[in-house]
Amino acid sequence: MSQRKYDNKIKKEAKKLRLQGKTYSEIKDKLGIPKSTLCTWFRVQLKMPFNKNAQLEHLKKIRPLAAAAKKRINNEAYGLLKQKINKEVSNFPFNEIGFYKAMLSMLYWAEGGKYYRVSGLRFANTDPKLIGLYITLLRKCYNIDETKFHIRVHMHYYHKAKETKGFWSKILGIPKTQFGSSYVKKRSRKKRFRKNFMGICYVNYKDSNVRKEILEIGYRLQELITKENK
Repeated sequence: MSQRKYDNKIKKEAKKLRLQGKTYSEIKDKLGIPKSTLCTWFRVQLKMPFNKNAQLEHLKKIRPLAAAAKKRINNEAYGLLKQKINKEVSNFPFNEIGFYKAMLSMLYWAEGGKYYRVSGLRFANTDPKLIGLYITLLRKCYNIDETKFHIRVHMHYYHKAKETKGFWSKILGIPKTQFGSSYVKKRSRKKRFRKNFMGICYVNYKDSNVRKEILEIGYRLQELITKENK
């Protein structure tokens, strides 16, 4: 099989792209030149080093360029993904209560208390967005008695109790008067704790009938959806 020949024009274009910081993969996609061929060209044209020390020095220079190129590619891909998802999500039936109840049932089934001895609804998480979504769905789907909420926070030794309670109170829209005493984990000399979150928030709501209904919706949805795949 004969080797493909490239004219000086395409070689100059490849060199120009390389000097701009483009990766071999990007140049290959744009010009259709194999990466092995590009590597051979640039060793000569750009005086790529061959000895170990020079190679390491060369890698030290080009790795930031490669990382920047990869970041740019990822950002562009993520931008396209966001556009696609925004368009898709805009067609979801947000005006239907059944849609919200389905979301709530799946969320509670995954993160809420489900055992038969559980009284009321018990939901716990460290993610404020997830807990914010849960309590918003609960309020949208049911006629909630706000006085039935009881919140408890589990914190580490480095958390400030007043600040942490204030944080979760704002997220949940529940006054701090409905927060119980916080549990503080003792400092460990061996275990390291993440300091980029505000502890574990336990949201309790005193209504077992709502819990039973939410879970029953989830169980029924599971039956219907999995039945379609059999």
